[in-house]
Amino acid sequence: MNLSARTQYACLAILELTRRHERDEPVPLRQIADTHGIPMPFLVQILQQLRAAGIVESTRGALGGYRLTRKPSALTLGEVVAATEGSSSQSLSVDESSPVSRVLADAWREAERAQRHCLDRISFSQLADRARENADVMYYI
Repeated sequence: MNLSARTQYACLAILELTRRHERDEPVPLRQIADTHGIPMPFLVQILQQLRAAGIVESTRGALGGYRLTRKPSALTLGEVVAATEGSSSQSLSVDESSPVSRVLADAWREAERAQRHCLDRISFSQLADRARENADVMYYI
């Protein structure tokens, strides 16, 4: 699965907002950018796109920043991918002039549907839980 840098950064930003969701205060743009090494101008564009999609909201001012518009358990990876890549981003342009190529095109569309279905089942609260579990693992030598 190939995702653009925009989508990968969007997912990192949403995970950061998920981690801080319980505090119910906006997360400054600079904190998100610095924590994940995302270029500020690019992050501004990404968050504006996510705001237009209704995924985040912004607060202006010295104590401003971004926050999720709903609980992380109600926000899926599929929604963020669709907001940044478009809902049919993976659509292939396949020549369907022969029976063999039509069968192949049908297989690609079936794989696309399965991918979208999988992404729509993964919530950001699940991803945050997985990240916490991975951070808690200690290695001994």
